[in-house]
Amino acid sequence: MFKGDGGAQNSGMDKHVSGFQDHFSAQAAAYARFRPNYPPELYEFLAGLTPVRALAWDCGTGNGQAAVGLAAHFRRVIASDASHEQVAEARPHARVTYYVAAAEHPPEVAQGADLVTVAQALHWFDHARFYPQLRRVLRPGGVFAAWGYGLMQITPAVDAVVQDYYARIVGPYWPADRRHVENAYRSLPFPPGEIAVPAFSMRADWSLDALLGYLDTWSATRRYLKDRGEHALGRVQTALARAWEAAETRRVTWPLFMRASRFGGL
Repeated sequence: MFKGDGGAQNSGMDKHVSGFQDHFSAQAAAYARFRPNYPPELYEFLAGLTPVRALAWDCGTGNGQAAVGLAAHFRRVIASDASHEQVAEARPHARVTYYVAAAEHPPEVAQGADLVTVAQALHWFDHARFYPQLRRVLRPGGVFAAWGYGLMQITPAVDAVVQDYYARIVGPYWPADRRHVENAYRSLPFPPGEIAVPAFSMRADWSLDALLGYLDTWSATRRYLKDRGEHALGRVQTALARAWEAAETRRVTWPLFMRASRFGGL
């Protein structure tokens, strides 16, 4: 159990939780290294929705990125993910405790949460099983928020190469549930009592190598490699370098989408 310097609490689960759609464990270390960070103002907004900030549960936490962000505003954060490998790569923080647990089977210590968050993961959940658990875990008046992001924006030339890679080269290898990200979760079932949310975006200054590292974490990239025995990025690396031109780094922007509800019964 991470308490600043410990390990991961298994919460009675096997290494991989039964029924879990595992698209990221194999590249957990790269995921932790290359995935962008959510902006501080996103966490400030969420904290402003919850007058009591005793406990937050970050579900599908991955490498703990959102959990650590929430810890700046909440006295205690429970962070869980069904992937043992992802939790093993999670960022230690004194107020964050990590568990290996499926979204549909939350740790008991998450009971009474003031806020439940899901960052870039709600589309993988079994919603018919998850939402009853959300009802049980959230305290009355608590808030549920889920957000995600699609393709980044860099320059028109780079964006065109990335779009071609996304849609044509590895497009057939995206899991079917990826469509929910493409339509900003509007196709997903969601609890009543939705809250209006402002627009947020992530930003980073990246080298071309960082961009390639990020593209390598895509589940479709990894599925292409497994199926064909060759790396899909080899098909666009020259085109990306040409589009990148001579810049050492470029500003990368990801527009975020979010849906949030104040708990009043599901």
